[in-house]
This record gives sequence, structure tokens and C-alpha cells, in this order.
Amino acid sequence: MRIATWNINGLRARLDFIKIWLQERDPDIVGLQELKMTDDIFPHDELAELGYHAITHGQKAWNGVAILSKHPVEAVHVGLPGQEDQGARFLAGRTADLTFATVYCPNGKNITHEDYPQKLQWFDALISFIESNHSVDESLVLCGDFNIVPTPLDSWSEQKLGGGIFHTDQERARFQSLLDWGFHDLHREYAPEDPGYSWWDYRGGAFHKKQGLRIDVLLGTPSVRERLQSVRADRDYRKKKDGLTASDHAPVFADLT
Repeated sequence: MRIATWNINGLRARLDFIKIWLQERDPDIVGLQELKMTDDIFPHDELAELGYHAITHGQKAWNGVAILSKHPVEAVHVGLPGQEDQGARFLAGRTADLTFATVYCPNGKNITHEDYPQKLQWFDALISFIESNHSVDESLVLCGDFNIVPTPLDSWSEQKLGGGIFHTDQERARFQSLLDWGFHDLHREYAPEDPGYSWWDYRGGAFHKKQGLRIDVLLGTPSVRERLQSVRADRDYRKKKDGLTASDHAPVFADLT
């Protein structure tokens, strides 16, 4: 089974690009973030032609998450309770033999912005929700754009960026709380020393300069970790394809037995 996460930075702008990726990489389950569209215009029919069922939690022009699956998928949690003001950022479903959740975590902008404490509160709500509604004994995947660089290894320059947004002790403590609950960071389990960057700024030639961050993550409970075969940040799909512009995020996928 191949599971994946991808911040697509606008589904309407990226649909043809995504369809190329789906056909070439053939994932079984995908968590998408930053749809930037409402549920009523989600392209269910076009994705069904490629063999994918979909559930969505959309929002006009901003945010929005979806789960695509080759298997029937049933929504079990739509939205993060108490965090509705932060937009459409959380969706969980049951599909195949997994509970699969996708998140588009708040950015926070910078550490002096009012969005930063709201970001930390959103993570506190996420952690509380997981603790109250899920068990470490279930086969649970939590994936998405976390907008946190978990460790210095995951940043192209901790020296320049450390202490700034995505790199703060407070953000990293929230990420660690998810691991302490029982999640495994699948990329880090598979490749302990590989930075595995998944996002590069569009500006300044960051991709070609290898100035990336690993902020797109697949987390799994122990039963998922036991099935892990490989993980890959799909850098090839951070490049243009057939004249189509890529997202600023690469897809990240893991192969399970």
C-alpha cells in the first residue's frame, strides 16, 4: 500500500499536474492540503475516472483538505472542534484498513504576529483531540503540512532560521507531543540522517540551491510503523511537468506492506 501527503497550493491550478502524478506514482491513499475551493466544486468525477473516491472539507479561496482513496472512504471527523475560526484544516476518514487523517496546520506568519499564538493553540487542540478520540493501538495515519520543522536536521539552515517561525521551541514541543503520544515520524524512522526537504520557496531559486524545509510529514502509529518499507519526498514533482507549474511543496509518500 502506498500512502501520501501533498500540499497542492490550489487544486484548480494544479489538477492536471496532480492527475499526472496519480497516474505515475499510483498511490492508494492521499491526503491533500490547501485545496482553496469549496466542497461543491471539488472535481469528484475527474478523480473517479482515475479510480479515486474522495472526501473533502473545503473552503472558498483558502485552506481546505481532502482524502483520495482507491478504496471506499467514510468521513469520521470533519474539522477540528473548537478551531472553526482557523478554517478548514482537518479531515479524517476510514479507508482500507486505516484511519487516515490529513491536516493543513496554521502557518503562524512570524513569531511576533497574532497568528503565532493561535497556531500553538490549534496544535494544542489537535493533540487533545487525538488523545480523546484515538488509541495508539489502532492503525492511524496523521499526515499533512505541519508548518513545523521538527528538528535542525529538517532545515536547510538552522543557523540562519533557528528561533524563527517553523523553528521555535514552542512549535517543536507540539510536534514532539504527537510523537510522545505514540506516533512515529515515518520519514525519520526510515531515513534517520536524510533531511528529506518537502518545501522550497518559489523565490530566489531555493529549489535549485537546495534551500528546503521538511514540513510535510507522515505520522503513523506503531502498527503502521511495523508495515513501513520506504519513504520518499518526491522532488521530481516539485518541477514543472508538460508545461504545468508545480506546487511549492513536493508530495511525500510511504510504501507499506
